[in-house]
Amino acid sequence: MTEVQTPWPQGTECVARYNFKGTSEQDLPFNKGDVLTIIVVTKDPNWYKAKNAAGREGTIPANYVQKREGVKSGGKLSLMPWFHGKITRDQAERLLYPPQTGEFLVRESTNFPGDYTLCVSCDGKVEHYRIIYHDGKLTIDDEEYFENLMQLVEHYTKDADGLCTRLIKPKLEEGTVAAQDEFSRSGWVINRKDLKLQQVIGKGEFGDVKVGDYRGTKVAVKCIKNDATAQAFIAEASVMTQLRHNNLVQLLGVIVEENGSLYIVTEYMAKVGLSLSDTVNMKCFKVFFLYLYRDVCEAMAYLEANNFVHRDLAARNVLVSDDNIAKVSDFGLTKEASSTQDTAKLPVKWTSPEALREKKFSTKSDVWSYGILLWEIYSFGRVPYPRIPLKDVVPRVESGYKMDCPDGCPEVVYNIMKQCWNLDPASRPSFQMLKEWLQHISQGMGKKIERSDKSEK
Repeated sequence: MTEVQTPWPQGTECVARYNFKGTSEQDLPFNKGDVLTIIVVTKDPNWYKAKNAAGREGTIPANYVQKREGVKSGGKLSLMPWFHGKITRDQAERLLYPPQTGEFLVRESTNFPGDYTLCVSCDGKVEHYRIIYHDGKLTIDDEEYFENLMQLVEHYTKDADGLCTRLIKPKLEEGTVAAQDEFSRSGWVINRKDLKLQQVIGKGEFGDVKVGDYRGTKVAVKCIKNDATAQAFIAEASVMTQLRHNNLVQLLGVIVEENGSLYIVTEYMAKVGLSLSDTVNMKCFKVFFLYLYRDVCEAMAYLEANNFVHRDLAARNVLVSDDNIAKVSDFGLTKEASSTQDTAKLPVKWTSPEALREKKFSTKSDVWSYGILLWEIYSFGRVPYPRIPLKDVVPRVESGYKMDCPDGCPEVVYNIMKQCWNLDPASRPSFQMLKEWLQHISQGMGKKIERSDKSEK
């Protein structure tokens, strides 16, 4: 084959839109939903050379695959783009003008706080149906009850069931984009039939984390059942579509169900959080965790280079694979560096003073958190600022207090922690600089351990 420049760069991921059995030995068969990586384009631009997840290579038809792209919508991603919040009856009628039968929106009820109103255009006018919130469920007619607004809208989309008309066309809130459509367009929606959920491995306020089987691959699945909570996790999933690095937990796909359930499917990690009790002795500890915090630094340098701020870096958010590769997870607070954040949700003991006080987030606020992470590692998982009440942490830190060096921590590593905790963000090192420092430290530590091994023999 003669190779020519490909319109998709080498390494581009794409997802199969159809099944392909192949017609020759050179072809790479695949099934709808398989993720493939483009290697080169052949002389015929209708065919690519690609490899599958198992590493097998072959040619594939270009029109059978869809390029996977990061979800970078110009508007707000929403699972409920037809929900307009606190607007009045008059405002709803203006939004639905001129009336088109079946066009609809949902708003908060102005007369009954806690309830909602379904506004539907029908035969030249707008009908308003009160949605009653009763005993944790929603109903319009006291006959059909729903877990959430998405279930309710789905039901009346299929059947008018007493309404003036079936719901046909949503009136989108200005500036919003339907999340389902955006994830599908970008190639990240996977088929629920391909996912088998297994045992629960974690529980949280949002729902469960379960082990799953996705087309023969062991995966981790965040299962979010509530529509409002699922909306919050859509932002995390959209960030994960834009990040590809060996030391970041990788997104495999999302499932958005019409009833409001959201499934975020990621690679499976064997150890939840840095398993500090796994170390056998101090020598193993020094080697094992040196590699782990180097892995974390690699991930953070990647985020730094791509203008993302994690905002929740801590040992609890670093997972470890079967082959002991550390990967940063939990991108719920991760945003582009220029955006703002509600500080009420931030973990005080891990967050830099300027981020808590002035909402100033940057890579340098992540560097502060990285210093806390190093302290956690060398303290075998102790909570930072021991014996200091939470309300006193920020005043103490702003007055210049720094935690003591943990027992057994090399002075050179403690010095890095202290530089990460500089009150002036501009004086903290970058992650690229930290990478270089850690490389020198690991080389020196490796030589010391090698000499120690020889002396013991």
